[in-house]
Formats: sequence, structure tokens, C-alpha cells
Amino acid sequence: MNEILSSNKAFSLRLHLTAVAGIISAQQFSTLPPFWVIVCGLIVAVSLWFAQWRMLAVFLLGMVWALSFASLRQQDLLSSVLERQDVLVEGRVAGIPVEFDQGLRFVLRTESVLEPMGAQLPSQFRLSWYKKDAKVKAGELWRLRVRLKRPHGFFNPGGMDYELWMFSQALGANGYVREDATNQKLDDAPSFSLQGNRQKLYDLLSKTLAGSDMAGIVIALVMGAENAISQAQWDVLRRTGTAHLVAISGSHISLISGMVFLLVRFACSRLGIKRHPPQNIAASAAFIAALWYSALADFAIPTQRALIMIFIVMAAIITQRNVRPIPTLALALFAVSLRDPWAVLSPGFWLSFGAVALILLVIAGRLRPSGWWADLCKINWATSLGLAPLLLIFFQQVSLISPIANLLAVPTIGFALTPVCLVGALLLGIIPPVGELILHGSEFMLGCIWWVLERLSDLPWSQWQHASPPAWTLPLALLGSALLLAPKGIPARWLGLVLLIPALTHVPPPPETGHFRLTLLDVGQALAGVVQTKQHNLVFDTGAKLGKNFDTGEAVVGPFLRQQGMNVIDVLVVSHGDNDHIGGADSLLQDFAVGQIYSSVPDKLPAPVEPCRNGLSWEWDGVRFDLLSPFGTLGNENDNSCVLRVSSPFGSTLFTGDIEKNAEAKLVEHYGENLQTDILIAPHHGSKTSSSKAFLDAVKPSYVLIPTGYLNRWNFPHPDVMKRYQSINATVLDSAHSGSITVEPNVSLPESYRQTHGRYWNAKPDH
Repeated sequence: MNEILSSNKAFSLRLHLTAVAGIISAQQFSTLPPFWVIVCGLIVAVSLWFAQWRMLAVFLLGMVWALSFASLRQQDLLSSVLERQDVLVEGRVAGIPVEFDQGLRFVLRTESVLEPMGAQLPSQFRLSWYKKDAKVKAGELWRLRVRLKRPHGFFNPGGMDYELWMFSQALGANGYVREDATNQKLDDAPSFSLQGNRQKLYDLLSKTLAGSDMAGIVIALVMGAENAISQAQWDVLRRTGTAHLVAISGSHISLISGMVFLLVRFACSRLGIKRHPPQNIAASAAFIAALWYSALADFAIPTQRALIMIFIVMAAIITQRNVRPIPTLALALFAVSLRDPWAVLSPGFWLSFGAVALILLVIAGRLRPSGWWADLCKINWATSLGLAPLLLIFFQQVSLISPIANLLAVPTIGFALTPVCLVGALLLGIIPPVGELILHGSEFMLGCIWWVLERLSDLPWSQWQHASPPAWTLPLALLGSALLLAPKGIPARWLGLVLLIPALTHVPPPPETGHFRLTLLDVGQALAGVVQTKQHNLVFDTGAKLGKNFDTGEAVVGPFLRQQGMNVIDVLVVSHGDNDHIGGADSLLQDFAVGQIYSSVPDKLPAPVEPCRNGLSWEWDGVRFDLLSPFGTLGNENDNSCVLRVSSPFGSTLFTGDIEKNAEAKLVEHYGENLQTDILIAPHHGSKTSSSKAFLDAVKPSYVLIPTGYLNRWNFPHPDVMKRYQSINATVLDSAHSGSITVEPNVSLPESYRQTHGRYWNAKPDH
């Protein structure tokens, strides 16, 4: 009988993992197949099941499940016909609004569309309201005049896929609120609304902790709302590897559930309750506590996994069944993937499940139990080593100080302060003075721990950055980590180090001597470009700063450089002082070692800067770099932009910043036919006041790359400019529709990142 049960469990384990593999495979499609193909896939899967090809059938069923969900969700996207139109809509606010410099961002769940009549909007969409005194709360019903567009974000190697995030959150559009007399709140949140009650708790915590530097972290520990954590605090958490402690995760849920189980069982035993077994009452209470805490965190992915596992464990306690950890983890993996097929694309999904698997590897089934401190050290070492390959894949950086930082932070923040903060938050609504006292005490203790974390994060060796390893190295690295963490009796554990080498040492091959690789990054209505030679790299402009907590230097340029294995910027050129060119410079100067800086606005940069001027030049690895402009002050800042020509025996590129007709005329006058270039980065994003006919006739580019934003308010590139590009027979690509554009002259044609790496949820280049 035991053999039969064991066989059934093994079969169930394989089924769960195979279904998840099918779901993962579905997410690799660049375009969705027609719905009839999905239906045919379902028929084939059922047929295979009855033909006893069970594993293949389950794999196909997982794929069909994910593709069906994707097809339904894709139908909920905003129609392109409604883009840039004013729409009057009534809807409820879903989730706690997030404050930013100019106002609020929130999700609106559509209830009715008033104008235009008969228009179909997505079931929910994300809005920005550029009004600092806007008072919008979760759960409220509002009538708003809005202007929407389809999901569209920056799309670059190493960067966040914003369109995937929108798609996975079922957000069919984003846009902004138009100032209009019809904008008004129609109703408060219902008293039973989860989001409304989360908002009340958030407001109460914010008021209680007003003015505290630790308020954002306390609120995150209580309810998973992370928007009040400052960028500087995120930097400390990232560099020390402790960010998992402020995002409500499986460890938080399990801790609270376990504490409730022990307390309730102790109370039932003391009170002599005999009608029901104490462990059954305790198990029910523990699951309710886990459910409550998960609801506070809005059922984030890590809480879903923990909730499913806790349900299985508590149900086993009540039914007196034995629970095996690995099948339970596989069941949770399957259940979370089934509920949300896009969860498998989230770094948090794999880090969460990976951490639990590593803990089971080093703790479960050991013959000699050790003390809690020894177990904590083992877990800390296991997760630090075992998750390193995943961290390299997802973020191109690993905290080296993490084992030390977590030995301090896990017991204090994870085990001690989290329950105390929850008790304080609970008492705020019952005995406010006591709740306030507990929360202020927690905030003080957190401040003391934070001081240590800041000192650790400041260490120059606290973080290791490396190029993102290719996918084929990940299985080897994970196997190597598992081998190193295996029990001491396993022979040849040192081979784990050999298996780690490919992931830890891989660097994308640079161009050959005499060649260069140009990447025009997608930073919206801004400019950032990277030029790489065999041993050097240059960054031309840094994109925009879009608020105190976001700039494209940190969000786009930095991740791209790390993904490509570029940890040093040999030369940084900032063409001029407009925000869309200089906005990300501070982040890059903070995060990277920068050699030489050139700019037409040296006074606007914190580091020593050499002014751009005509005649400066240098050579790297057989590639020549010439600053052609400015010649002097031409009257406006755009025309004073630095102009850089990169040339090799195999091709050339011209970076022009935001120059307009006056500067173009000066360049033509000074250089004439010597301006001829293969690849032109369009002046001033393709504005009407640039790309004059005389300039284009002198440059004669084969390709024009336009750095521009999707549906930007200036309507760049201007139609007249596009006609001038067409008149010289140039091939034109823009970053709004292509994503980042990479070209190595005489080696490869310009390559659109959307074309080569876009998935079915991404906007396509021809959209």
C-alpha cells in the first residue's frame, strides 16, 4: 500500500511540474495563435490523455490554459481608435493610490462609459492625475474625464518590461485625468470593501507615523504597501540583500500563521476545550490569520504561495494526514501558476519558490536536528548562494554583504518587529494610545537596525555586478548550488563550483577591433545612446528624470550597461541641459565609475567636466571619436548641443543632440561633405525645426534612428521631416515602435528589440 501511495504522489508531483512547464512555454509566444488553434490544442490534449500519453497531455493542457487566459485578456485592451480621445467614465478606485511629485496614480475599474456613447473601455486601467490636491481613495466611485492610450513602455535589454506588468495586472490602458468640471466623487467605498479598509488602515498608519523616516518600511511590514519607501531606502535594501523583508512574503505569512497556531493551541489546552481537538481549532485560526495577512498585502504572489502551502498543512493537521514538503511545494507552484499564468514571468515568483526549496534542501530530513541559530545560519548561507544565479539573471547584481545583513535583519525585522508592528496596527483601531506607543517603539527599533544596514550598504564591496548570463547556464548554476548545499556525505561536492563557472564568468562578446556597436536605447521622449568598442564604452545622454524616485539613467541605461557586462563608463557625453538628456546623469555617476565627462553645460553636473568643443577627438580600438560642435554660443541651448561623430573603417554614426537649423547650417558650412555618415541619430527627436534639407544632403545617411516617445504630445517625428528623410531614401526607425535599436556597421543591420524579443503582450513595431 505504501508503495502505491508513494507512486501516486510521485506521479502527482510530475503532473504538477509538467503543467507548469506548459504554462511557461505558452509565455514564449511572440504572437498569440488564433482561438481555433487553441481549441484544437485542447482537443489534442484530451485525446492524448485518453491514449495514456499523460505527461504530454498535461503539458499541452497547461499551454492551452495559459493561451486561453492570454487571448481573453488581450481582448480587454484599449482599442487604438480610442487613443488620445477624451472619454467620460465612471468607475471605482482599485487599490491604494500612489502619490508622486505632481499628483496621484491609481487604478480605475470601469463601471460605465458616458462619452462617447457605446465606447468599450478595458475593465480597468491606470490613471495619473496631475493635481497635487487631488483626494482619491481606494474603493471610491468617481466620474472622470480621461485620455487613454494602449499599454506602452520602455523596451530595452536588461530593463523592466512595463507592458508585461500591465498585462499581468489586467490593466488594459493607461492615461491621465483631464481637468474638467464633470470630475467628481460619486460615492465612498462600501463598508465591506477590502480595498476601502486597506485604505483606512494605510491612512491611519500614515497619520500615526507622520514625519518618521521609517514610516514607509513600517507600513510595508504591516500591509505590503511599498510606495512610501524612499529611493535611498530601496538602495540600502537592494545593496544589503534585505529587500525581501519589507515585501510581505511567505516567511511573514508563515511566521504569523505559526505564532497564531501555537498561541491558540496553548489557550485551548489551558481552557480545557474538549468539544474539538485543540490542534484543529489552532489550525483553523492559523489559516484565518494567514488569509487576513495575505488580504492586507492584497494577495501578492509570494503570499499566494504561502497561503496555499499553509492551507495544505493546516488541512493535513485537521484530517491527520502526513504532509511531504516537496509535493506540497510543487502543488503550490501549480496552483499559483494556474490562478495567474503570468506569475511564472515574475522574478518574485522564482525567488520566492526558490528560497523555500533551498530551505527544504538544507533543513528538511536531516538526521541530527540543530539549534535555531545553526538553522538560521544554514538557511542564510543556502539562500545567499542558491539564489545568486537567479539574481544575476533578473537583476545583474548580487549583494555580497547579504549573509551578514540578513543575520541581523531576519531575526530583528522578520521575526520580532513584524509581529509587533501588526499588533500595533491592530490596536490602533481598538486602543489607539497603546497602538501608537507600540508603533513608535517599533519605528525607533527599526531606526537603530537601519543605521547598521546603511553602514553595511556603504561598503565598497557590498555588491557585485555582472553581465546577465545566458539561459543555458542557469540549470548548471542551480545544480551546482544544490550540490554545494548537499549533505556532507555526498561525494565530489566541489564539482558544484565548476558548474557555477559559466554563469559567473560569462560576458557578452564585444565588437572586434576596428568595429563599434551602437545601441539607441528606448527612453521615451528623450535620448540615451551607448557605443561599445572592443575594450571601451561611451554613453551619449542619459534620458530624463521623471520624478524624485524615477529616472531613466537608473531604470534603463544602468540595467542595460550591467546586462552587457559594462561596469565602467569610459566617457559620458551630456549634450545639453534639457531634462530629457541630462535627467539620468546623477544616477549613472552614483552607480558607475565614470572616466571622462564632456558636456556643453558643465555647471549642471556634479563631477569635473570638460566642456564640449569643436576639435576634441580620441581613438579607441581602431574607432575614432570626434566632437564636431558646439563652435560657440549660437543663441539657444538646443543649438549648443554637443555633436559627436563615431567612425571606423566599416561605418560611422552621428549623434546630434537637439541641434536645430542654425547649428546644422554651421556644421554644413564647416565640414561640408565630410559630414557624410552611415547612421544619423535624428536631431531634436525629428522636430520640424531640425533635419534641414541642406544638412541631410551633406550627411547622406543610409539609416536615421529617431529617439522619440509613443504618442508624444509634440507629435514627433514631424510629417515634414519624415518626407525629407524619405526624399534621401534613408531607412527610418524610431524607438517608440522599435524599442532599443542596435547596429554594428558592416556587421549587422539595425535590429529592433521589439522585433527580436517582443512577446505577445508587447506592442509590435508595425502597430
